[in-house]
Amino acid sequence: MKSSLDSDVSHLPQAENERIPRWLRLGIVAGASALAGGVAAAWWYRKTLIKLRQAENRTSNAESRNLEDDAADEG
Repeated sequence: MKSSLDSDVSHLPQAENERIPRWLRLGIVAGASALAGGVAAAWWYRKTLIKLRQAENRTSNAESRNLEDDAADEG
């Protein structure tokens, strides 16, 4: 007779009891965690990232103007 503490799952073979290997589950959880952390960090620092992009655009525009001015001076 089976006691009330035994479950049907505990009597199944290991392959049926654990469909996804532990290392794969760990990898999925770690990947999801890293993705969620990246999205959270981007959202948290979104204003800083916008400022950095604007500064980069201003710098690249200033460099291109300087190159055009140098070319005009030489020509």
